[in-house]
Amino acid sequence: MYNLSKNLVLKKNKNFQTVYRLGKSYANRMLVVYILKRNDQHSKVGFAAGKKLGNAVTRNRVKRLLREVYRLNQFQLIKGIDLLLVGRKNLTTVKYTVAEKAFLDIAKKANILE
Repeated sequence: MYNLSKNLVLKKNKNFQTVYRLGKSYANRMLVVYILKRNDQHSKVGFAAGKKLGNAVTRNRVKRLLREVYRLNQFQLIKGIDLLLVGRKNLTTVKYTVAEKAFLDIAKKANILE
């Protein structure tokens, strides 16, 4: 029920760049979320962690944390959007509950909660 299908994840650099360029961004101390409206009812999501966050282990942990936050909250979001979740330095040391609260705060601010 709470799975995250591979075909609903943004992977190509071209797709990331489109969301970066055309999407609207919302941020807090933990993460930045780029949102781009789509024409269909499917939502796609991408996860990013820049090299400023630390070594590969740290960056992968941040992406896993973002993936889990999205996976468990995807059904609370509206349909038909592309999301790009970008972790910030503060996200490297926090637990899941703090990351989830940060994501839901941004989702509420961006008005993408159902």
